[in-house]
Amino acid sequence: MSQPEKYLDLPLEEVIGDRFGRYSKYIIQERALPDARDGLKPVQRRILFAMHEEKNTHDKMFRKSAKTVGTVIGNYHPHGDSSVYEAMVRLSQDWKLRNTLVEMHGNNGSVDGDSPAAMRYTEARLSSISAELLRDIDKETVDHIPNFDETALEPVVLPAKFPNLLVNGSTGISSGYATDIPPHNLAEVIDAVIKRIDKPEVTVEELMTIIKGPDFPTGGIIQGIDGIKKAYETGRGKIIIRGKAKVEDVRGNRQQIVIDEIPYEVNKANMVRKMDELRIDRKVEGIAEIRDETDRTGLRVVIELKKDADSDGILHYFYKNTDLQVTYNFNMVAIQDKTPKLLSLPGMLDAYIAHQKEVITRQTTYDLKKAKDRAHIVEGLIKAISILDKLIATIRASKDKRDAKEQIIAKYDFSDAQAEAIVMLQLYRLTNTDITSLEKEAAELRETIEKLEAILASENKLLQTIKKGLREIKRTFVDQRRTVIEDKIEELKINIEVTVASEDVLVSATRDGYLKRTSLRSYSASNGEGFAMKDDDHLLDLIELNTTDKLLLFTNKGKFVLLPVHELPEIRWRDIGQHVSNVVPLDKEERIIQTIPIRSFTADQYLIFFTKKGMIKRSELIIYDAQRHSKALIALNLKDDDELISVYQTDGNADVFLASNKGNGLWYHESEVTIVGQRARGVKAIQLKEGEYVANGQVFNDLSEPSLVVVTQRGACKRMNLKEFEKTTRAKRGLTMLRELKNKPHQIRGFFAVNEQDTICFETTKGETQSIFPLELSASDRYSNGSFVIDADHDGEVNEVWKEAKYQKPFDDTNEI
Repeated sequence: MSQPEKYLDLPLEEVIGDRFGRYSKYIIQERALPDARDGLKPVQRRILFAMHEEKNTHDKMFRKSAKTVGTVIGNYHPHGDSSVYEAMVRLSQDWKLRNTLVEMHGNNGSVDGDSPAAMRYTEARLSSISAELLRDIDKETVDHIPNFDETALEPVVLPAKFPNLLVNGSTGISSGYATDIPPHNLAEVIDAVIKRIDKPEVTVEELMTIIKGPDFPTGGIIQGIDGIKKAYETGRGKIIIRGKAKVEDVRGNRQQIVIDEIPYEVNKANMVRKMDELRIDRKVEGIAEIRDETDRTGLRVVIELKKDADSDGILHYFYKNTDLQVTYNFNMVAIQDKTPKLLSLPGMLDAYIAHQKEVITRQTTYDLKKAKDRAHIVEGLIKAISILDKLIATIRASKDKRDAKEQIIAKYDFSDAQAEAIVMLQLYRLTNTDITSLEKEAAELRETIEKLEAILASENKLLQTIKKGLREIKRTFVDQRRTVIEDKIEELKINIEVTVASEDVLVSATRDGYLKRTSLRSYSASNGEGFAMKDDDHLLDLIELNTTDKLLLFTNKGKFVLLPVHELPEIRWRDIGQHVSNVVPLDKEERIIQTIPIRSFTADQYLIFFTKKGMIKRSELIIYDAQRHSKALIALNLKDDDELISVYQTDGNADVFLASNKGNGLWYHESEVTIVGQRARGVKAIQLKEGEYVANGQVFNDLSEPSLVVVTQRGACKRMNLKEFEKTTRAKRGLTMLRELKNKPHQIRGFFAVNEQDTICFETTKGETQSIFPLELSASDRYSNGSFVIDADHDGEVNEVWKEAKYQKPFDDTNEI
């Protein structure tokens, strides 16, 4: 009769918590994290132990991998065969482990990420250094526990005669924990263990004179010794790993970059593919071809450069944008006392030393017992030979073996073990020479027993034994460091010519915000005529620049955008440009009021800002070197309904002149304005009355004497000489520029400092557009209202005035900004 099922009424949270807790404990302790003593995860330990038990060692023939995998999953690790085989393959990959623990014949994968051949095709055996992990395991040096079905015993840890956790490192992710321990040089680690034994209070700084840092099997270069030190002190730290590359000269005055080492755990094929994609997409210029020339002689990636290409710039670009340089984060977590712990370098060394103390103590105890047992037997045999005739007579008179043993024990006072050895003694041993060899063996055993007892009695001798074993391993397996360590992390400076093809282009910007770059060929083909523009729009700037230059755009809302010229849309001369809102989002009613071309941000250049409400601000140009190009940033803070009206670049030796709409002008040197930061509002530029605002601000060289031109709303235009005004200081009321009228007084709509090439344009409320050449006007004094150029009653009042954009080459040697 079937038993009725029982159901437990438990909260879901309690059940899930309990099950997940058990699962987490298993994953942490029995799968993903290495043991601090032997540096192995359970599956790795079981693979090595299974191969040892099967005598699949380095001094025997290779054996099919499938056989080892079957033994592992059948006896010790009841999981999928693929997971066991993958772990076994990793132990054989010399680009993953600094000292491989398994030797494999056949395809065991590649640094390109290729999968290994199936386990039925490959053959494997333990490597010679694995023998040092397993040495003396049969001498009860470590505890054994029943396997999953209790049909065999498996070790909980290996004796590990060298510090494998540091030598080969480890990586893994468990529930709530992860580990990333880099591999190190065997000789350095052994020297560090010996140093820690000799001087337990040794500091990390002293240890780092021995262990320079990680030593990756793939070589490469480590940058950031501070990161190594922090990791060794705390268990966590960050370093930079870059591949090893050199620039070689080839025929035709060209160069090539040769990469012969790549960062640890980087997939070479993916790295080369990414490099080639950047070349094809023209993200980097100057590369003719990228070839992977890796063969059985070693890794080799060749980047063939075009003539006159910037080899260092291209190499730096690849360091920054590909896996030729990566960040490695130490996270040195291991299982210690059945608990996951974040270990420092001294902590890892101490865990290993404590393990070796226990291993050597247990090994010595085992050897001592064996030696004592053998000495006891030898002592009995020597005694037996001395009374050989009596023993023979006694044995011959006995009924059987058991009776003979009892007679010998009773008559001659032998122990049971000695009696057993006597009755099993072969006849050929009963020669005169045998007594000599037995006495020699007895003396050797006494010496061995004394030595072993001395080790157990003295911790100093125990530690000397550990050091002696480590030095022997060092002599056998020492090799040169592969990874170079550099103190500082190099700042990657990439010349823009590396990423952008250098080309002179024509950049245009209109009042309504349409931008474009045009090839000089397209401009020349149209003879500079037929520039495409919407009705009622006009040019702000027309500048010949290089694609490697940048353009600062300022808006009336006090924001700015830094646009690389090569990112501007390339559009033909006769086609309308792209609106700025397609390049960078702007607010409603926000428009471009100024463009400033930039070749380089130098420390001795400044920007001067004028606002409608009479504020002025001076800042260093260099602080506007923005890294973000996709968003408008604050150029200066504006309060209330103030707006930015003009911006100028200066060298610190300029004069400023402001004109208000009511006809007041103020002239002073830019040094009157204190230099402030990017988000500052600035200071008062001119004293304004209620209802008065700044029509415009102008900047000119303090040694020049430009003409000053004003255009009023009534259509009057007036030119004045600068000497009509007195140079004064900031925030004054200024001097009058117009004659005051009671009826229909003039108000300034436009104000400019002009030279003989300039043309002033204006538009009326009725849509009429006019242009004038100011220097054709005769100079007037400050108290006149100039000459009418239009009839405001007929054509409408002037509502916008601008200086006509001329073709500029700002970075010519003769005209550099």
